[in-house]
Amino acid sequence: MKKRKGFFGEFKKFIMRGNVMDMAVGVIVGGAFTAIVTSLNQDILTPILGLFGGIDFSYLTLKMGSGENAPVLAYGNFIMAVINFLITALVIFCIVKCINALNDRFSKKETPPAPTTRVCPFCKSEIAIDALRCPHCTSTLDD
Repeated sequence: MKKRKGFFGEFKKFIMRGNVMDMAVGVIVGGAFTAIVTSLNQDILTPILGLFGGIDFSYLTLKMGSGENAPVLAYGNFIMAVINFLITALVIFCIVKCINALNDRFSKKETPPAPTTRVCPFCKSEIAIDALRCPHCTSTLDD
């Protein structure tokens, strides 16, 4: 059987690796999650913030020149995009923080194993923890 070589063979090998498939699933789930967070931001959080004196900056524009075809700088939309980004980042931070806290709470905590060695106080060599005499310097140990 002849091996597939060349650009398309390498591309197929790249695509079939597991981490590429995981990345594709992550992008798809991320897109769906973005829709959820955007809806949370626009439909729930922004109106609630509007009750406390929130201002809609999206109408702010600067007409650069005169006439019908003069370019318009919609800097209000940019301000709203920055505010939406900050709210979205805050929501994602809170969700990740909650997930990490739950993960820490329910993960099995491993206790470190009891030490099996200690240091000889005379020659500073590592010896068995229950040794009565150091095998290196032959000193009698008190413990």
